[in-house]
Amino acid sequence: MADTLVEREDPALAIDVAALERYLSGRLPGFAPPLRARKFAGGQSNPTYLLEAGEQRWVLRKKPPGPLLATAHMVDREHRVFSALHGRGVPVPKPFLYCEDRAVVGTEFFVMEHVQGRIFWDPTLPEVASAAERSALYDEMNRVLCALHTLDYAACGLADYGKPGNYFARQIKRWTQQYESAKTDQLPEMDRLIAWLPENVPADDQTTLVHGDFRLDNMIFHPSEPRVLAVLDWELSTLGHPFADVAYNCMPYHVSSRGAPRLDGVAGKDSGIPTQAEYVAQYCQRTGRDGISGFAFYLAFSFFRSASILQGVYHRGLQGNASSREGAKEMRARTIESAQTGVRIIERA
Repeated sequence: MADTLVEREDPALAIDVAALERYLSGRLPGFAPPLRARKFAGGQSNPTYLLEAGEQRWVLRKKPPGPLLATAHMVDREHRVFSALHGRGVPVPKPFLYCEDRAVVGTEFFVMEHVQGRIFWDPTLPEVASAAERSALYDEMNRVLCALHTLDYAACGLADYGKPGNYFARQIKRWTQQYESAKTDQLPEMDRLIAWLPENVPADDQTTLVHGDFRLDNMIFHPSEPRVLAVLDWELSTLGHPFADVAYNCMPYHVSSRGAPRLDGVAGKDSGIPTQAEYVAQYCQRTGRDGISGFAFYLAFSFFRSASILQGVYHRGLQGNASSREGAKEMRARTIESAQTGVRIIERA
C-alpha cells in the first residue's frame, strides 16, 4: 500500500499495541515481537493500520469506535471476500486472520498482507507522464472490473453472499433508511431522489459479485506497470447488479473529486483518459454486451447512495467517532453536492 501514515494519531483511534502483540503471537505466520502499529492517513470508514515487526509488514483493518449504523463497517465481509477471491483472478490482498474479540483493539478486525505499489488519488492522473500510460491504467481498471463481474461467485463459495435479484429496490430501501438514521438537516435533493429512484428501476435484472466502491483510488497498482496488484475496501461488496459498479466507477466524469477538475473536461483530448461513453463501451465489449440502456438511473442511484454514505460520515463526525475526524464534518458539503448531481442527472435524462 502507499504508506501515507498519520503523524499525530487521534487518541480515539489509537489501538492497544501490547494487547495486539499478545494476540498475534502464535496466530500470525512470521510474526515476532516487538510490534509497531501506525494508522494510514485518510479514510472515513474503517480505520486501517500498518503493522511492522522486524522486516515483516501487514495491514490491520478494523471497525471504527462508538455507535455505528446498522449493516455498516462490516469488516467480517471484507475478510470473507478476500478469503474467497485470493488467487482467483480478481487481485486482492491475502488475508491472514480475523478476530471477533473486541477486547483486543476495541472492535472486530482482520489482518491482511501489505501490498506495496501506487495509489492514484486524482482520477485525472497528473503524476503520470504519458497519455499512453494513463490510457493503459484506465484499461486495466476496466479489465479488473470485468473480471469481477464475470467471476463464478458460487464456485468461490459466495453463493450466499447476498440475495440474487431485485438489487436496486433493496439497495434504495437500505440507503434511504441509512440516510434517515443519520439525517441532520433537510436536503430537498435527497427527498427527490428517494421519491424518483423506486419508480424508475430498470426491468433488466442481473446478478454478479459487486464491489460497491469500485474506483481508481481503491486499487494498488504495480510500482512501474499499469497492472492492478490489489483491489481494496470491499465492505460494501455483495451479490448485486453489475451496472451499479459500472456507474459508480463513472462518477468522476460528473464531479470534481478531491479538488480535481472534471474528467469530462480532459477525457477524449490528449490526456489518454477515455470518455465515459468509451469506457462503458470498453466494459460492454469485454463482457459481451451490446450496451447499457437507461444509464442515467444507475448514475443517479450511485450519487444517491454516495450522499447517504457521506451523510453517515458527517453524522459520525458530529459524534466524534469517524475514522478520520479531521475533515469528517466537511462531509456535509459533499453530501449536498452528491445529491444535487444525482438530481441534475435525472433532470437531463
